[in-house]
Amino acid sequence: MSYFLSKAGLDFFIAFGVVMGGAMLAGVGSIFMLLPPATVMLDTALRLKIWAIVAAIGGSIDPVRVIESNISAGHLSPAAQQIAFILFAFLGAHVATELIKLMCKGAV
Repeated sequence: MSYFLSKAGLDFFIAFGVVMGGAMLAGVGSIFMLLPPATVMLDTALRLKIWAIVAAIGGSIDPVRVIESNISAGHLSPAAQQIAFILFAFLGAHVATELIKLMCKGAV
């Protein structure tokens, strides 16, 4: 399998796991705090979405620097790859958020 597909797949699943795991654990914690789990899970999933993308792409500003430096130098392929990795991470976070919304649909 190519480097691009394996990195894109990992970015998707890392972002998915951050949102899904964070929302599920927030739901468990809300039970101990006597709060409504579905509401806490939905709120947590929405708030974690951007952080899941950041975590999936490396947790720093380096991917943005790669995009900027490659576009400035006229190399579009590495910049396009970084943008695609960010899009895959967004897709993973979004799918997890929608799944949490679906799971909590009847409870809110």
